[in-house]
Amino acid sequence: MRKKLAYVLLLMLLGGCQPDEQPEKMSAPINEPHESAQSPASPLKVMKKEETGQYLADSAGMTLYYYMNDKQDASACTNHCLEEWPPFYIESSKVPEGFSESDFGVITRADTGKKQTTYKGYPLYYFSRDQVAGQTNGYSADDKWYTVNNSIDKVALNKK
Repeated sequence: MRKKLAYVLLLMLLGGCQPDEQPEKMSAPINEPHESAQSPASPLKVMKKEETGQYLADSAGMTLYYYMNDKQDASACTNHCLEEWPPFYIESSKVPEGFSESDFGVITRADTGKKQTTYKGYPLYYFSRDQVAGQTNGYSADDKWYTVNNSIDKVALNKK
């Protein structure tokens, strides 16, 4: 009997949690849009890395990308592509210093009917494998995906 009682006490000590305790909140899934992390006062910011130079990110520091196959005001990224490259959308028109508000717009996607923010007419995306602020894992993917900067006229190519 003592062995059973000691065993039960040991299990309780090693278990650490009582059955009615809630586990800590887990992190968001890979493909979940990062809209909830944005601040209405400053929904975008400029970040910098040696590989990419300066680039545009949301207020939480999550990198924004554009797709070279997109046409102005139309996305070529559909179906499974959207699983890897979730669309970015903000309602605010406040932009970081060095960017012009008139360069930002919104399209309604033909495939989903959802809104997506554009820069110089080109839809903006997150990359599902960027998990923390400052990651640029999607940079130059398939030589078609790039971060956004403000230094090139036609498209904000950030190809260093």
